[in-house]
Amino acid sequence: MIVAAQDADFAIFAEGGRVGGRRLADGGIAPESIMQMLRGLASKIRPACDPAAWWMVEDDEIVGLCSITAGPGENATIDIGYGVAEVCRGRGVATRAICEVLTWAAGRPDIDAVTAETSVDNPASQRVLERNGFVRVGTRIDVEDGDLICWRATTMT
Repeated sequence: MIVAAQDADFAIFAEGGRVGGRRLADGGIAPESIMQMLRGLASKIRPACDPAAWWMVEDDEIVGLCSITAGPGENATIDIGYGVAEVCRGRGVATRAICEVLTWAAGRPDIDAVTAETSVDNPASQRVLERNGFVRVGTRIDVEDGDLICWRATTMT
């Protein structure tokens, strides 16, 4: 299940606390610097699109995060990124969470499509998107992340 991630939630985790009584999975979701970057990004996106991030919750534990990384804009598209705690990978958590995000997006008149990018070296993340109806629409090279596959799923029914 996904639960909207509010700004205060990021601060609580940074201090080692619990959000809604839920603890963070062992090892965390991502390094603190990445979590802070995602917190700032969500704060910028939230005025135009709320929620801007969701906690992935399994068995009352926060095991991952999905964030809108861009949009929605004039093209009615949002871009998402996601991550799952290493100790919780391979359980279908991301697949179920992305399905819920797509369902949420389909209910918004200002969103017609969702895009994402995966490393060419991350077949697990590629399968998450494929299982949710994303199709490959191209590739690009990122200075920090290397070779990426670009994906798109339409939300219009």
